[in-house]
Amino acid sequence: MNMSVLKLPIGIENFKEIRTEGFYYADKTGLIVELLNNWGKANLFTRPRRFGKSLNMNMLKHFFSYECDPRLFDGLKISKEKELCEKYMGQFPVISITLKGVDARNYHGAQAALCSIIGNEAMHFSVLLESGRLSDGEKMRYRNLTKVDRNGRQEFDLSEETLKDSLLTLSRLLFKHYGKKAILLIDEYDVPLDKAQHYGYYDEMVDLIRSLFGRALKINDSIQFAVLTGCLRIAKESIFTGLNNFNVFSITNVQFDEHFGFTDSEVREMLRYYGLEHNYKKIKEWYDGYRFGKSDVYCPWNVINYVNLLRFEPDASPKAFWIHTSGNEILRTFLQKASPRTKRELESLVNGECVSKKINQELTYRELYDSTDNLFSVLFTTGYLTKRGECGEDADTLKLAIPNLEIRKLFMEQILKWFQE
Repeated sequence: MNMSVLKLPIGIENFKEIRTEGFYYADKTGLIVELLNNWGKANLFTRPRRFGKSLNMNMLKHFFSYECDPRLFDGLKISKEKELCEKYMGQFPVISITLKGVDARNYHGAQAALCSIIGNEAMHFSVLLESGRLSDGEKMRYRNLTKVDRNGRQEFDLSEETLKDSLLTLSRLLFKHYGKKAILLIDEYDVPLDKAQHYGYYDEMVDLIRSLFGRALKINDSIQFAVLTGCLRIAKESIFTGLNNFNVFSITNVQFDEHFGFTDSEVREMLRYYGLEHNYKKIKEWYDGYRFGKSDVYCPWNVINYVNLLRFEPDASPKAFWIHTSGNEILRTFLQKASPRTKRELESLVNGECVSKKINQELTYRELYDSTDNLFSVLFTTGYLTKRGECGEDADTLKLAIPNLEIRKLFMEQILKWFQE
């Protein structure tokens, strides 16, 4: 095999690693251009899992951060935007966290995980301790963000109030030190709420997340803007109360519709690069079928895994890579609550038909399991179902279908097995 051929970035979410270690990259830097032309104070992108959210967030971090290496963007779409690059590339302190790991079985464990995430991110800014622009009191507030419990555990030891203020505090200290507002990136913002609902400490977690986000985003003049990603659009009154200039870009929005997931042209280009064009039809049938805004997109996780498999096994049949990832609990919960009517609707879906459902994209995690209609909404927003059209003048009532053969296989194996029990 030709060793100069770019590797497939399976599970790699670090933009710098992809650009410097010989990995294939489908250029998504157009996201930067569209963001800079449309940003609000807080911008939330909701997409199903495995659609490139974390890699895009890491790309944003590398573009905006003072530590930016411009060579990472050589030859990419954004490099043609000379004016934007000059004004924004490498011009900001960037606070970047992912809440993916806040999955503890109790509130204390989840709080400790958040302390660790915030503490480790704050540690990146140790320059604040030497800053001539910060008072001794401000340096002490920074130390409080990185304080470690010395009683043998070596864990970050933030009080609950310090934790709730942490993003606000860090952004204010960075603004005062650099004289430049910070950019705040929060990946997988809704994971702590999902886990808290599952394990029974939802009210405590909502209070913590509402305070953490609210203080950082609502009354904070030290933030240039914030970008958040997640799977679900949580009802604004749940954790984003009082936030003005808050943009939500879901899978039904036309804006940014091509920047998460692979477009058809991106898949064709990848297949051309690896000399696998003859597999296009199979890949389209198995991994395409999602409709975001006005764009048809493929799940990138599946495409990358299958193309990588084909490089070593040219005759390999498509596989259901999604089945072997975490997060299919929503399907099992849905089945447990399925009424006779719901069973008939699911059988119709498995047979390739559409069902019409009113979709609510603003739920709280507490409401997800209140009704089968809510569960249909969740299956839609998390990628198990996709839009095939609207029903009349009601934009919220959609014709839903299983997007592709992979998800159909998942339904067949998980749902029909349950029907037989």
